Amino acid sequence: MEKETSKKDIAFYWGAATSSHQVEGNNRNDWSDFEREHHLMPSGLASDHYHRFRDDFEIAKHLGHNAHRFSIEWSRVEPREGEWDEKEIQHYRDVVAALRERGLEPFVTLWHWTVPLWFRDQGGWTSNKAPAQFARFAERMAEALPDVKFWITLNEPNVYTTHGYLRGNWPPGKKWAFMQYRRANHMLASAHKKAYTLIRQKNKNAEVGITQNIIWFSRRSGLLKDFFFNHYFVRLVRGHQDFVGINYYFSDRKTKQYSDMGWPIDPEGFHQALHAMARYKKPLYVFENGIADAKDDRRAQFIHSHIGILQRVMHEGGDIRGYFYWSLLDNFEWDKGFGPRFGLVEINYETQERHIRKSAWEYKRIIESALRS
Repeated sequence: MEKETSKKDIAFYWGAATSSHQVEGNNRNDWSDFEREHHLMPSGLASDHYHRFRDDFEIAKHLGHNAHRFSIEWSRVEPREGEWDEKEIQHYRDVVAALRERGLEPFVTLWHWTVPLWFRDQGGWTSNKAPAQFARFAERMAEALPDVKFWITLNEPNVYTTHGYLRGNWPPGKKWAFMQYRRANHMLASAHKKAYTLIRQKNKNAEVGITQNIIWFSRRSGLLKDFFFNHYFVRLVRGHQDFVGINYYFSDRKTKQYSDMGWPIDPEGFHQALHAMARYKKPLYVFENGIADAKDDRRAQFIHSHIGILQRVMHEGGDIRGYFYWSLLDNFEWDKGFGPRFGLVEINYETQERHIRKSAWEYKRIIESALRS
């Protein structure tokens, strides 16, 4: 008779997250073109993580992390349809190896909003070809990185489709295009399902899911928003997730403190978000939770309060298996440029020097305390 695995036998992952376009630098994709066409601040060299990843992971190790979430830049590894750049694939093998060498479990995101130019030119996420093309990319990465266990196929599809097809301020820049919004959601869901199947076929031990941005809508008028923003996409991919990823930053409530982005700091909303996602009866990972705080005078308390909520939900029976602060590094914050500072590590963008913020050491103390208990 097989021994039943208890929650105590399951590792808890503490770490931070990054995404390729926001930290690597010198990417050419739909976002870099959108920056130029709309006269936005260019991402440029970003945090030069492409060349400095080993040093950055050494910092993460020094800060007590045992896991790291990063994303693969699709436009690097498949710059033309069906043509694989083996040098770039090797780069991501080196990234995984560098994490392993430092005792950090890799959590790989396949799509963090950017796509290759050829994919964009064929219609992007509204094309009939999109699901199969993405699944092919996922399969190739699963073959290239056979020792990776944790795969996040899609990052915040709800945020992407809202900005890209309703607000129009992100690629592909469509405004109030409701039919395209609906179609993009369904193509993304189909892409995830196909990728899920192929990754699991390549690696029987793989765990595959998405991560969803969750806003706690506290008002009664927010019930419809809650369904479409928080639950609509998760319901589209039910049956094809080994875990549910949660990204939480804020609620819709007025609070006493706000981030540099103007987002209300509301740990209680995090409590509600975790319980809302627990209904899907899957293990939960918090893949993003962070604050824009250039002065670093609110970040330590933000981390303390949100991890306190996380531990409270675990005591209430929630199956939560990881917490990743956003972000390890200051980075390019999309249409907001380099102004917002989310990093545990401060970046001097003129010199690319790294400086570990005081709040990063406080996070380390929280991790060490949790590991001892």
